[in-house]
Amino acid sequence: MSDRARRMREMRECMHVGPKLQAYLDGEVDDATVERVAAHLEYCRKCGLELAAYRAIKHALGQRQQPADDALARLRSFGEQLAATGPEPPADA
Repeated sequence: MSDRARRMREMRECMHVGPKLQAYLDGEVDDATVERVAAHLEYCRKCGLELAAYRAIKHALGQRQQPADDALARLRSFGEQLAATGPEPPADA
């Protein structure tokens, strides 16, 4: 198989595996999908890095009980401001 054909096959596999990574991490996929994703992760650095990012996010969220009250209030205020006025124009406009 040529390098180009191999890269194309790997890209197609990434397109199928990528959307399943979170469910794979959470143990919410069937055995056949587990095997397929695990085999893909053996050689695909891109999907492996994406899975590592999902693991880090999941771990960080698991460490936090509730968002800080002030952070949540600031986020709500910011969202309300954007809804009311729209985004600010760039500084150089």
